[in-house]
Amino acid sequence: MDINLSDKNALVCGSSQGIGKACALELASLGANVTLFSRNKNSLETVQAELDTSQGQQHHILVADFSQPEQVKSTIHDFITQQHSFEILINNTGGPAPGLAIESEASAFINAFNLHLVSNHHLVQALTPNMKTKGYGRIINVISTSVKQPLNGLGVSNTIRGAVASWAKTLANELGEFGITVNNVLPGATATARLDAIIAGKAKKQGISLEQAEINEKSIIPMRRFAKPEEFAAAAAFLASPAAGYITGINLPVDGGRTSCL
Repeated sequence: MDINLSDKNALVCGSSQGIGKACALELASLGANVTLFSRNKNSLETVQAELDTSQGQQHHILVADFSQPEQVKSTIHDFITQQHSFEILINNTGGPAPGLAIESEASAFINAFNLHLVSNHHLVQALTPNMKTKGYGRIINVISTSVKQPLNGLGVSNTIRGAVASWAKTLANELGEFGITVNNVLPGATATARLDAIIAGKAKKQGISLEQAEINEKSIIPMRRFAKPEEFAAAAAFLASPAAGYITGINLPVDGGRTSCL
């Protein structure tokens, strides 16, 4: 099975921490040249220093705020005009704040739409010309299991993630003939700072301890534990590899079986 990425260039968004960082580390370990993309330059530089260079990889960082899509667009455009190109794109951005959909302001939906879908779209438009030329492209969107089963208390996220999933399926249909695959990977409860915040919010709302809130969350997962970011990254890396060339337009949950539907 060919999962070697030694001749590939990957752009990994939200790679200063958590799932994005894990994906960047995994792709680099498989030989890819990785460009880290996030709004926190200092954190990106720290991650860059951790990336594997044993195969002569060259790694870069880009800085932009994904809540400002035009900033993302201009940043990637400038980088590409400097003779950089990519075969792999990992779209990943921190999720919207928790809360009920009915209580959310309209601005929260608009902001999340810009953060997740519009910024993603700018990147896809910038990167696909080279992917078409190479006859190889892997677009991987990190979204949520809420596209299969809405999650309580994440009203804005549920809504926007669904939009991203439909956008991705449409792109898969449009880009398949060029050797470009488009897939969504759906993290379940993964040991990241975002999960810590969600558990803390539930503990406060329910008047229970953090420990009890964590036990409650694990009890609904068949594997009775949270995922490690590295486990998610392994799934994303496979979809980025040549071995996954005939897999496109899918939603792949990495959730320990928590989602109750197929």
